[in-house]
Amino acid sequence: MTYLEMIYKSGPVMWIIAGAFILAVIFFLEKVMQFHRDEINVPELLRGLRNTLQRNSFVEALSLCDNTPGPTAKLLSAAILAQQNGDDLKNAMDEVAIVEIPKLERHIQFIGTIGFIMPLLGFLGTVAGMTDAFEATRISSGMIPELADAMGTALTTTGAGITGAIICYLGHNYLVARLNVILLDMEKASMEITSFFDKQHGTTEHVK
Repeated sequence: MTYLEMIYKSGPVMWIIAGAFILAVIFFLEKVMQFHRDEINVPELLRGLRNTLQRNSFVEALSLCDNTPGPTAKLLSAAILAQQNGDDLKNAMDEVAIVEIPKLERHIQFIGTIGFIMPLLGFLGTVAGMTDAFEATRISSGMIPELADAMGTALTTTGAGITGAIICYLGHNYLVARLNVILLDMEKASMEITSFFDKQHGTTEHVK
């Protein structure tokens, strides 16, 4: 019996493991593409904004943010609008963060959860397979094929669960690392733009 045949005959637990793994892979690929779009060169964006804002060109600065993808650009855009309208910068950026950060975190916890429960599902399949094995032995000591199939089910579900868990854990940790980079960029950008406006305000007051 081939490995694929063993998977096919491993029962409902194996199909649950396969379904959960496929879903985790789909979410992982979705997050990778999202993070690829959202990660930008923040220092370069800040340099461009400083150059335009020093000329008091708010429209050009906002256009630069609008043409840049990702939550960091939206954060900076909110800060520029707040500065232009005389609103509180921190509140404006906090409102954007409240909306954008959950979008970044979406599905990551699910992947970690799948990685955690997959070995448990594998062991559940092991228990089911061992139960069938003991039942086959109890009914007739001559039912060797049925005993072999039951043991195969036990080993297959355990192996699949542990393998899926390793892949999910690696994917989860990778996404968390990418998420932390974007969150750090957002934090640095908010500090930079706040510091820039504070210095600009201080310079204006000094000139007056």
